[in-house]
Amino acid sequence: MDKDELRLQRRREYLQRKKEFKRKTWSFVIGVTILFSAFLAFFVMQQETVQRTFMFPYYYREIVQESCRTNHVDEFIVAAVIKTESNFKNNAKSHHGAVGLMQLMPETASWIAQELDDKNYSVDELNEPQKNIEYGSWYLAQLMKEFKGNKILSLAAYNAGRGNVADWMEKYGWGYDFADVTKIPFKETELYVKSVLRYERKYRQLYRN
Repeated sequence: MDKDELRLQRRREYLQRKKEFKRKTWSFVIGVTILFSAFLAFFVMQQETVQRTFMFPYYYREIVQESCRTNHVDEFIVAAVIKTESNFKNNAKSHHGAVGLMQLMPETASWIAQELDDKNYSVDELNEPQKNIEYGSWYLAQLMKEFKGNKILSLAAYNAGRGNVADWMEKYGWGYDFADVTKIPFKETELYVKSVLRYERKYRQLYRN
């Protein structure tokens, strides 16, 4: 190999090393940027103000608090039910026919109206936050009484029906101290209860003061 070919080979090797170094440098810079961005996003999303505003807003809080005081039920459980059921959308309607913020079935609401002796009730009112939260919080309070204050059983009944929960208690030998959410036989209800309990903790953390 003559001198010109040797210089050319060394030149090619030098350019190849330079190209490889540049590629590795950019990969490192991109990796660090992504990692920093992820850390920054995580830090920002953990800030209470951001979470209150964008992730866990608490609309209709005064109505919730008033209804909860009247019905003697924890406001953060009701807020968590609303978050899970409708994400605070008062015009929400499920494919099963449940209506409003707390996703009440019209027949359930009619029964509640009878229990409350609300002679002026009409199904159209279920889209109104005041009536929906009033009825939903009353119903949840009744379930808490029926199931001796057990949140898991009460929330399962809110989702799957009181009769189903009573059947499960008899079939599986559950007592009023039942605490294992994973044993709920309906997967939808299991996930529902987990969701409400998770949101309850979050709303209590963000709005406890």
